[in-house]
Amino acid sequence: MPARDRIAHGADPAATYRERLHVPLRWWVQATMFLATAWLALIVALPGWLAWTASGALLALVYGVFWWLGSAQVEVRDGVLHAGQAQVPLALLGAAEALDKDATRLVHGVEADARAYLVTRPYISRSVRVRIEDPRDPTPYWLISSRHPRQLAAALGGPAEGPPHGGPPTGH
Repeated sequence: MPARDRIAHGADPAATYRERLHVPLRWWVQATMFLATAWLALIVALPGWLAWTASGALLALVYGVFWWLGSAQVEVRDGVLHAGQAQVPLALLGAAEALDKDATRLVHGVEADARAYLVTRPYISRSVRVRIEDPRDPTPYWLISSRHPRQLAAALGGPAEGPPHGGPPTGH
């Protein structure tokens, strides 16, 4: 497991959990192969300068999207949960449950609540659902993708395990 995905030790003494939701290496390799194929098609069909310009623009677009997707971070630090661009004090959180692949699919799909705050990535199949207990906030829960949902749930003070494997998550 890469150092950037571990429970934080030493980097920031106040952080109890830190994870960057980086794009997997497999996606970068596949994108590079696609870009090489696109360059080959363009270099045969267009004048050289135009093929290189179009290929460079496509490369910048694809790699830019991957960088943006992978820039999201999840961190528990100083009594606050930071997920993507949002943050909430731990005192306003209810139950945190680690969800497996099937439960994540249900909560992100057919059982989704449109008011929920999502920090999800298509290349991470597991997640943590955190209830929001702030009566002034209409958001019922946050759904956060995580490669280590048990550790994140534990850092939030919730149970390390969610619903049984394959079973639906516990109520809204």
